[in-house]
Amino acid sequence: MIDVKNITKIYKTGDIEFQALRGVSFTIKDGEFVAIMGPSGSGKSTLMHILGCLDTPTAGTYFLDGKDVSTLSDDELADVRREKIGFVFQSFNLLPRTTVLRNTMLPLMYSGIDEEERKKKAVKALTATGMTDSHYHHLSNQLSGGQIQRVAISRALVNDPSLILADEPTGNLDTKTGDIVLGTFQKLNEELGRTIILITHEPDVAEHADRIIYIRDGQIVEDGRAHSKRKARHHA
Repeated sequence: MIDVKNITKIYKTGDIEFQALRGVSFTIKDGEFVAIMGPSGSGKSTLMHILGCLDTPTAGTYFLDGKDVSTLSDDELADVRREKIGFVFQSFNLLPRTTVLRNTMLPLMYSGIDEEERKKKAVKALTATGMTDSHYHHLSNQLSGGQIQRVAISRALVNDPSLILADEPTGNLDTKTGDIVLGTFQKLNEELGRTIILITHEPDVAEHADRIIYIRDGQIVEDGRAHSKRKARHHA
C-alpha cells in the first residue's frame, strides 16, 4: 500500500535551512497496523503530513496504492486525501452543536451522494466503531471524550478510505478511555482489515500496533514488531 523511498524534507526560512527528514525509507502492506513513534522534534509530524498528503517531500518518492503522490499538485493531493485517507486527530475536530450522525456524514457533503445514502454510510461507519443508534441524535458536546473520539474515527471511515492516519488520537484522553479508543483501532484492523498508521510519542500507545517504526532526528532508527502483545480490547 505504502512505499516511501529516500524521503527528505527541508524547510527554509530566509537563508536558514532545517532538514526535518533525512532519507527515510519503508513500506507498509495493506492491512498492517503500524505505529510511528518518536520524541518531539524527531520528524514524525513532518512524516505524518507527507503520508497524509498534506505536504510534499523535498526529495524522494511516496507511492500510495501504486500511485506516486510525491509530485502531485495541491488540487491532486486534495483529491487523494478525500478518496483514500481518513484522518483522526488529537483535538477531535467535531462540530459541537451538531449531532453524531451529522458529524459523521460531513465528509460526504460534497460527494454527490444523496442524503439517504449518506445516512446509510454514516450508520455503517458508526456501527463499525461500536456507536449505537441511541447516540446518533446526541450533540457531540453531550458525549464523553472516548465517545467523541470514536465518532471522529467513524467520520474517518465514512468515505471507505484505503488508509486511516491517526495523529496522537489519545492525547486528550485519560488512560482508560484511551485504551477504549485504541481497542477500536485494533478492531477495525483485525475485523475489517483496515490499514492504520498511528503517530505517537508514547510507548504504551505504540504497543497497541503490530509494528513500530522509531524515528529520531529525521531518520528511522528502528523498525520492528511491537515488543508486547496487543492489550485486550475494551468496550465503552
